[in-house]
Amino acid sequence: MFYNYQGVMKKDEQQQKDVSILNELFDGFSYKILLSVADESKTVFQICKDNSVPISSTYKKIRKLKDANLLCIDKIIINEKGKKVVFYKSKIQSVELTLDKQQLNIQFKK
Repeated sequence: MFYNYQGVMKKDEQQQKDVSILNELFDGFSYKILLSVADESKTVFQICKDNSVPISSTYKKIRKLKDANLLCIDKIIINEKGKKVVFYKSKIQSVELTLDKQQLNIQFKK
């Protein structure tokens, strides 16, 4: 499934959403998170370990990626200590960006 975001004569709100999505995609840390959870869902701690990044930064980026609709909660389990463990998964597998004088076209493949 493909999602298209085109920047031709859009309202300010939609343009801001497009810019927000692009910012998250091109942020090196967000990119690492999305790659880390593209094939299998992982917890925040697994994502931190895979990418050698601080947990507080990871939580902030995950929130932004969820807000941009690029990441979702795949499952929630209760561990042996009775604590909730959340697994995150990328909502996209690939991104195609086309930019010309008339429009910005972003296609996401689920």
